[in-house]
Amino acid sequence: MNQPPSTPAADNPLLADWTGAFGLPPFATLGPEHFRPAFDRALAAHRTELDAIAANPATPTFFNTIEALEKSGRDLDRVANVFFVLAGADTGDAIEAIERDVSPLLARHSNALYLDRALYARIADLYARRDTLGLSAEQARVLDRTHTRFVRAGGALDKPAQDQLAAINEKLASLGTAFGQNVLADEKAYALILDESDLAGLPDFARDAARAAAEERGQPGKFAITLARSSCEGFLQFSARRDLREKVFQAWIKRGENGGATDNRALIAEMVRLRGERARLLGFATYADYRLADQMAKTPAAARSLLDDVWGRARAKAGRERDALQELITEEGGNFALAPWDWRYYAEKLRKAKYDLDEAEIKPYFQLDKMIEAAFETARRLFGLSFKPVDVPLYHPDARAWDVSDAEGRHVGLFIGDYFARGSKHSGAWMTSLRDQEKLIGEVRPVILNVCNFSKPAEGEAALLSFDDARTLFHEFGHGLHGLLSNVTYPSLAGTAVSSDFVELPSQLYEHWLEVPEILQHYARHATTGEPMPKALLDRLLATRTFNQGFSTIEYTACALVDLDIHSLPDAGSLDVTAFERERLADMNMPAEIVMRHRLPHFQHLFSGGGYAAGYYSYMWSEVLDADAFQAFEEAGSAFDPAMAKLLHDYIYSAGNLRDPAEAYTAFRGKLPSVDALLKKRGLADAA
Repeated sequence: MNQPPSTPAADNPLLADWTGAFGLPPFATLGPEHFRPAFDRALAAHRTELDAIAANPATPTFFNTIEALEKSGRDLDRVANVFFVLAGADTGDAIEAIERDVSPLLARHSNALYLDRALYARIADLYARRDTLGLSAEQARVLDRTHTRFVRAGGALDKPAQDQLAAINEKLASLGTAFGQNVLADEKAYALILDESDLAGLPDFARDAARAAAEERGQPGKFAITLARSSCEGFLQFSARRDLREKVFQAWIKRGENGGATDNRALIAEMVRLRGERARLLGFATYADYRLADQMAKTPAAARSLLDDVWGRARAKAGRERDALQELITEEGGNFALAPWDWRYYAEKLRKAKYDLDEAEIKPYFQLDKMIEAAFETARRLFGLSFKPVDVPLYHPDARAWDVSDAEGRHVGLFIGDYFARGSKHSGAWMTSLRDQEKLIGEVRPVILNVCNFSKPAEGEAALLSFDDARTLFHEFGHGLHGLLSNVTYPSLAGTAVSSDFVELPSQLYEHWLEVPEILQHYARHATTGEPMPKALLDRLLATRTFNQGFSTIEYTACALVDLDIHSLPDAGSLDVTAFERERLADMNMPAEIVMRHRLPHFQHLFSGGGYAAGYYSYMWSEVLDADAFQAFEEAGSAFDPAMAKLLHDYIYSAGNLRDPAEAYTAFRGKLPSVDALLKKRGLADAA
C-alpha cells in the first residue's frame, strides 16, 4: 500500500496489459498494495482526458464531446471494477482500509467531472441543438442521458452551490463506506456456538451446515449459527429451542445498532441530513422528490400509492396468518403470544400440516449445482445460450466461471458465480461486473458476476438450498443475463444501467421460470438418491405459492414505506433513527409479530452506497411489471414461447437503456401493466 505513484506501470499488474483468458484481471499476482497507486494513476489519466474534452477549442460535436466522454476513463473503470468486486466479495483489513481512502477520492473525482462548468457548457450546447444534429436513436439517447446526469449532479448550478454539493458528495461517500463496513464487522463478530444437545428440530442438512460453519471458525465438534441469512433464517425456521431462536433473531435485527464503534445510527442521521441538503440545492423539496423524478414512478406519491394499496391487503392477510399460527401454538399447549422469532418456526409447522409439506422434505431436492443447471437451461430455452465451465484464475477458490455462447456458437461473455457465505464477504446477494458490454471501441464482451451467501456444506456433501434460496439464485441470474445479453454501442447504456424501478424487472421476471413444472421436474433431484421430485410433492410445493405471503409482503413493504418516509423529511435535524423507525411503524400499524426485512441500522440498500435510497419501492414497482410480463407467456400458451422470448430478449434483456423504460415495456408487451397480476401472484387479490 506504500508503493509510490511513480512505480512503473509494468510493475503493477492492475496497470499492465491483462493477457490472460477472457481478459481477466491477474488475480494470482494482485495484492492490496497495488490498488492505491493504480487508482492514483487511473484518476490522473482520466482527469487529463476530461480536461482535454472540456478545453477543446473546436465547436462541440457529438463525437468530440459525448463520444469522447464515453471513451474516457477506461483504466479507472478497470481498476475500480476489480477493487469493488473484492471489497464486496473477498475483503479484509487491507482492502477495507483502501476502501476508506479511495471512496472520498472517487467522490471528489466524480464532482470534478459533473461540476466541470466548461464540460457542462459543451453538453448543454449539444442538447439545445439536439434536433439538428442528425443523431441516430442510440446517439440521441446517450446525449439525453448524459445531459440529465450532469444536470442532476449539479452541472447547471452556480459555483458556490457546486462547491457545497461537492463537499456533501465527498462526505456521503465516506459515510456509506463506514456504514457497510460496520454491518460486516457486526456480522463477522457473531456466531452462536452450539452443542449437539442444542439442535432440537434441526434437520440433517441444517446440522451439517452449522457443523461446517463451526469448523471454519476453529470450533471442531461444535455447531455455529451465523448471521448469514441462509444460516439465520434456517435456524429460525427449524429450531425447537425458542430461547435460542430469540437469541439469533435479536442478533440478526440488531446489526448496526449495538453501540460502540460499529453503531450506524449517527451515520444514518448524517446521511439523511446531507441527502436532504443535496436535494434542496438541486431544486427539490426532499431527497425522495429528487430521486424519483428520474425514475418510472416520477413522484413519491406514485410509489406510495402502490405501496399503500398493497399494504392494506397484506396487513389483512398477515392478520389471518398470525391468528392461524397463534391457534397452532395454543393447540400444542403453548401459553405465550406469537413473537417475531416464532413466526418462521410455526409457519413451517403450519405449512406441513396444511400441505403435507415441510422444508426438510423439499430441501434435498434443491441442490445448488442442479439449480445452477436449471437457470442455465432456462436461458438456453429462452435465448439460445450455452454455458461451458472454464478453469480460470479467480479471486477466491469458491468462485467458478462459465464461458457463455449463443445459438450460433459465438462468445457472449464470461459468467462467474460465487455462491457461499464467508467472513470476507458482505451479506446479501448481488450481480456486478468486471467488464461491461459495448461496441464503441470494438466488440467488448462482458464479464458478469453473481455473488450470493448460501450455507457452505461439509466437505463431500452437496450444497442444499431452500426454495427461497433457489429463487434468489434465479433472481440474481436474471440480473446476470441483463448484463450478459446487453447489445448496445455506448457503455453508459449497457446492461443494468437503467432506472432502479425498471432494473428489477429482468431479475424478478426470471424467478418465475424456477416454478415452471418442466424445469423443476428435470432439475429438482434428490441429493442422495438422484431421483426427481415426485409429482405429488411438486404439486404440493407449487400449491404453497401464496402461503405466508401476508408476512413476506409486510416484511418488504414496511421497508419500502420507511425508506420513502425517512427520505421525505424536509429537515432531518437531530434525527433519532431508532425512534423514527419505531414511530413510523406504529403509525402504519405494523403487526407486532413481524419485523422489517431490513431495519434501518443495517439497511445496506439505502446507506451502503445508497443505490436504493428512496428507491426500495422499486422491487414492488418492478414486480407489477414482472407479474404482467410472465402472464404474457401464459397467455401465449408456453413459458418458453419463442415469439415472446424474442420480444423479451430484444426489448428488455439486450436493450440496456436504449429506450425510456415505459417505451421498452410497451414494445415488449403492447401495453403498460396494471397491479392486478401482482395481487394475484401474491394471493392478495381478494384480501381487504
